[in-house]
Amino acid sequence: MSKQHTESELIAAPVLTILYQDQYLVAIDKPAGMLVHRSFLDRHETVFVMQTLRNQLGQHVFPVHRLDRPTSGVLLFALSADVARLLTEQLTEQHWRKFYLAVCRGFVKQAGILDYPLKEQLDKIADKLADQDKDKQEAVTALWPLSVVELPIAIGRYPVARYSLVALQPLTGRKHQLRRHLSHLRHPIVGDTTHGEGKHNRLFAEHLNSHRLLLIAKRLELKHPVTGIDLVIEAPLGEVVQLFTEFGWPADDSWYSNFFEQSELSVLTPL
Repeated sequence: MSKQHTESELIAAPVLTILYQDQYLVAIDKPAGMLVHRSFLDRHETVFVMQTLRNQLGQHVFPVHRLDRPTSGVLLFALSADVARLLTEQLTEQHWRKFYLAVCRGFVKQAGILDYPLKEQLDKIADKLADQDKDKQEAVTALWPLSVVELPIAIGRYPVARYSLVALQPLTGRKHQLRRHLSHLRHPIVGDTTHGEGKHNRLFAEHLNSHRLLLIAKRLELKHPVTGIDLVIEAPLGEVVQLFTEFGWPADDSWYSNFFEQSELSVLTPL
């Protein structure tokens, strides 16, 4: 890579917001639309979270989990290979609790747990040598409806457009699990160009100047892999605050913190 190209990448890269940092790990607020690391599937991209964070901190970082490119929110990195291994073990053993916020089509009326197995999504290029006929994998998501809004905008055969704000807790970690599960419930996430509906995405873009997937990794709970301290790392609402305010939805991050702290899986029924 040329020096000139490296310098242009540094100029283009945003300053990442650090949500938590100590000598062992760092958590950032990943911007929507930013790839976590280089991929031959997106060769034209020059700015990535991993390289940007490495340059920002002046040291190597080790990815532990991932967020899809269009998703924003809490993303955790280890600062050594040993800590990365410990965090990966926690994640594999499902010791983390992750909470998301999403804006989806229609009025979601019932909280509950969706147990709906998903077929593994394989990439035509990256996974061309993988088994293309695997059995479906267990996929479980907890869902809570938080708020709704009805917009006086005709869409399709309906005179108004209805949307819900939901909280989500993935209890398994399948690719695009939340997006696929909400699509299965006929409440696709707004801005989802793969599993969503174009007419709703266009409505938000044209009438509300919202051009992103409305899915936020809002909160991550885990035990520190070295000190054993319980960590709660939260991302701010950020750029969606204006949209939430316009809809009359809670726009204070503490409101969501309180909700997540009081949420209980034991009271939820199957969807």
